[in-house]
Amino acid sequence: MPDHSVIDADALCEGYLASTQSLMRRVLEEEKTALDQAAVKLADQIAADRLVHIYGPGGHSNLASQEVFFRAGGLMHISAILDEGTLLSNGALRSMAIERTPGYGKVVIANQRLGETDLLILVNAYGINAALIDAALEAKRRGAFLIGVSSREHASKTSPDHPARHPTKQNLHDIVDIAIDCKVPIGDAVVTVPGMSENIAAISTFANAFTLNCLVIRTVAKLVERGIEPPVWRSGNAPGGDEANGRFIASFQGRVRAL
Repeated sequence: MPDHSVIDADALCEGYLASTQSLMRRVLEEEKTALDQAAVKLADQIAADRLVHIYGPGGHSNLASQEVFFRAGGLMHISAILDEGTLLSNGALRSMAIERTPGYGKVVIANQRLGETDLLILVNAYGINAALIDAALEAKRRGAFLIGVSSREHASKTSPDHPARHPTKQNLHDIVDIAIDCKVPIGDAVVTVPGMSENIAAISTFANAFTLNCLVIRTVAKLVERGIEPPVWRSGNAPGGDEANGRFIASFQGRVRAL
């Protein structure tokens, strides 16, 4: 007879919280230097009134680019590349197939016409898929400065012959100018339920969001230290939000494609 023992879901949720907090603490402490170096580059871009581009090629990696774009408390100079190809809303299996298609990321970056004065943040916790690597290689060929947010562990422990990999078998952290490790463990899901063969509760969205918001915080701090108050979005649902944002929108419409 199967064992139908009561499972302590509260304890499992506590374990998930502990895993999330531990990962974020590691990012905060172990990636301080990389985050600080990246923040200097972002601050330089914004001080020169240039955009900071961000692209998260891959199903849920798209959430990372949306996390810091047009978001309350977010920098107005951030321009998200919201390409339709890998969005889950267009079909999850389609999204996975496209993120594994060699050449696709190159087309996306070429369409953005990035060049030597541009900065691009690439976010994908796994750090290996074909669209991601092609985006990195094309942006680098065009002279853009690259910051990568991905998990070194996940990339390093994924087999070179995994079907998601780019034909060159490269990892994002080996291509970019500054690599920030978001610490996502292999497999992403971190909660083990007694009687279940598969883990549940992915952690990568928290990891990417926390890492990016730490980068934004450090960037703003550096700008304020330079005597620059960067424009940031206020929630449109907060009192005076529309008015506060309206003072700057004209400066970014036409420049930020997704605005």
